Amino acid sequence: MGNRFTIVLFASALSALAAAAQPGAVQTPSVTVLGAQEVRGILGRDVRSTADENMGRIVDVLVDGAGRVRAAVIDFGGFLGVGSRKIAVDWKALHFVPAAGKQYAVVLELTRDQVKAAPEYKEDKPIIVLGASGNLETLP
Repeated sequence: MGNRFTIVLFASALSALAAAAQPGAVQTPSVTVLGAQEVRGILGRDVRSTADENMGRIVDVLVDGAGRVRAAVIDFGGFLGVGSRKIAVDWKALHFVPAAGKQYAVVLELTRDQVKAAPEYKEDKPIIVLGASGNLETLP
Protein backbone atom coordinates (compact mmCIF):
# COMPACT_ATOMS: atom_id res chain seq x y z
CA MET A 1 0.00 0.00 0.00
CA GLY A 2 2.91 2.38 0.73
CA ASN A 3 4.25 2.09 -2.84
CA ARG A 4 0.80 2.81 -4.30
CA PHE A 5 0.51 5.91 -2.09
CA THR A 6 3.96 7.09 -3.22
CA ILE A 7 3.02 6.72 -6.89
CA VAL A 8 -0.26 8.60 -6.38
CA LEU A 9 1.64 11.35 -4.53
CA PHE A 10 4.15 11.70 -7.41
CA ALA A 11 1.35 11.81 -9.96
CA SER A 12 -0.43 14.54 -7.99
CA ALA A 13 2.79 16.56 -7.73
CA LEU A 14 3.40 16.27 -11.46
CA SER A 15 -0.16 17.42 -12.21
CA ALA A 16 0.33 20.47 -9.98
CA LEU A 17 3.63 21.30 -11.71
CA ALA A 18 2.03 21.00 -15.13
CA ALA A 19 -0.88 23.24 -14.11
CA ALA A 20 1.50 25.91 -12.77
CA ALA A 21 3.58 25.99 -15.98
CA GLN A 22 2.94 28.53 -18.71
CA PRO A 23 0.54 27.48 -21.46
CA GLY A 24 2.28 25.92 -24.43
CA ALA A 25 5.48 25.26 -22.48
CA VAL A 26 4.28 22.26 -20.49
CA GLN A 27 6.80 19.44 -20.50
CA THR A 28 6.25 16.69 -17.99
CA PRO A 29 9.52 15.31 -16.58
CA SER A 30 10.03 11.59 -16.44
CA VAL A 31 9.51 9.94 -13.07
CA THR A 32 11.22 6.83 -11.74
CA VAL A 33 10.10 5.25 -8.49
CA LEU A 34 12.89 3.39 -6.69
CA GLY A 35 12.02 0.96 -3.94
CA ALA A 36 13.71 1.48 -0.58
CA GLN A 37 15.18 -2.03 -0.94
CA GLU A 38 16.81 -1.14 -4.28
CA VAL A 39 18.95 1.85 -3.30
CA ARG A 40 20.81 3.22 -0.29
CA GLY A 41 22.61 6.45 0.48
CA ILE A 42 26.29 5.94 1.15
CA LEU A 43 27.50 9.18 2.72
CA GLY A 44 28.41 8.49 6.32
CA ARG A 45 28.50 4.72 5.80
CA ASP A 46 31.22 2.75 7.55
CA VAL A 47 33.81 1.13 5.31
CA ARG A 48 35.48 -2.17 6.19
CA SER A 49 38.46 -3.92 4.62
CA THR A 50 38.19 -7.46 3.27
CA ALA A 51 39.86 -8.50 6.56
CA ASP A 52 36.99 -6.73 8.42
CA GLU A 53 39.20 -3.85 9.59
CA ASN A 54 37.54 -0.48 10.21
CA MET A 55 38.61 1.79 7.33
CA GLY A 56 36.57 4.86 8.25
CA ARG A 57 33.46 6.48 6.74
CA ILE A 58 32.55 7.73 3.29
CA VAL A 59 32.39 11.53 3.48
CA ASP A 60 32.24 12.47 -0.20
CA VAL A 61 31.89 11.05 -3.71
CA LEU A 62 33.95 12.50 -6.56
CA VAL A 63 32.64 12.65 -10.13
CA ASP A 64 34.36 13.73 -13.32
CA GLY A 65 33.10 16.29 -15.85
CA ALA A 66 30.89 13.68 -17.52
CA GLY A 67 29.20 12.82 -14.22
CA ARG A 68 30.91 9.42 -13.84
CA VAL A 69 31.73 8.42 -10.27
CA ARG A 70 35.51 8.20 -9.99
CA ALA A 71 36.32 7.98 -6.30
CA ALA A 72 35.02 8.01 -2.76
CA VAL A 73 36.61 10.10 -0.04
CA ILE A 74 37.02 8.19 3.20
CA ASP A 75 37.64 9.79 6.59
CA PHE A 76 40.36 7.38 7.67
CA GLY A 77 42.12 6.81 10.98
CA GLY A 78 41.99 8.85 14.13
CA PHE A 79 39.60 8.53 17.03
CA LEU A 80 36.25 10.33 17.08
CA GLY A 81 37.38 12.52 14.18
CA VAL A 82 40.63 13.60 15.87
CA GLY A 83 43.75 12.74 13.88
CA SER A 84 41.82 11.42 10.90
CA ARG A 85 42.76 12.08 7.27
CA LYS A 86 40.66 12.12 4.13
CA ILE A 87 41.82 9.60 1.52
CA ALA A 88 40.43 9.29 -2.03
CA VAL A 89 39.93 5.68 -3.10
CA ASP A 90 38.97 4.42 -6.55
CA TRP A 91 35.24 3.73 -6.82
CA LYS A 92 36.08 0.33 -8.35
CA ALA A 93 37.89 -0.62 -5.13
CA LEU A 94 34.59 -0.46 -3.22
CA HIS A 95 32.09 -3.31 -3.08
CA PHE A 96 28.58 -3.15 -1.71
CA VAL A 97 27.46 -6.41 -0.12
CA PRO A 98 24.16 -7.27 1.57
CA ALA A 99 24.43 -7.26 5.34
CA ALA A 100 22.09 -7.95 8.23
CA GLY A 101 19.23 -5.53 8.69
CA LYS A 102 18.62 -5.01 4.94
CA GLN A 103 21.52 -2.56 4.72
CA TYR A 104 24.58 -2.87 2.58
CA ALA A 105 28.08 -3.09 3.95
CA VAL A 106 30.77 -1.16 2.10
CA VAL A 107 33.97 -3.18 1.66
CA LEU A 108 37.24 -1.70 0.42
CA GLU A 109 39.75 -3.88 -1.44
CA LEU A 110 42.70 -2.29 0.36
CA THR A 111 44.45 -2.92 3.66
CA ARG A 112 44.83 -0.39 6.46
CA ASP A 113 48.56 -0.19 5.70
CA GLN A 114 47.93 0.63 2.04
CA VAL A 115 45.44 3.38 2.93
CA LYS A 116 47.64 4.69 5.74
CA ALA A 117 50.49 5.26 3.23
CA ALA A 118 48.25 7.19 0.78
CA PRO A 119 48.49 10.96 0.46
CA GLU A 120 45.69 12.99 2.01
CA TYR A 121 42.83 14.29 -0.13
CA LYS A 122 42.59 18.08 -0.06
CA GLU A 123 40.03 20.14 -1.96
CA ASP A 124 41.39 22.39 -4.73
CA LYS A 125 44.63 20.36 -4.90
CA PRO A 126 45.59 17.60 -7.38
CA ILE A 127 43.66 14.49 -6.37
CA ILE A 128 45.58 11.27 -5.86
CA VAL A 129 43.27 8.25 -5.99
CA LEU A 130 44.31 4.98 -4.38
CA GLY A 131 43.33 2.10 -6.66
CA ALA A 132 42.42 -1.45 -5.75
CA SER A 133 45.83 -2.72 -6.84
CA GLY A 134 47.53 -0.22 -4.55
CA ASN A 135 48.65 1.95 -7.48
CA LEU A 136 48.22 5.69 -7.26
CA GLU A 137 46.39 7.41 -10.12
CA THR A 138 46.06 11.16 -10.61
CA LEU A 139 42.65 12.27 -11.87
CA PRO A 140 42.70 14.45 -15.01
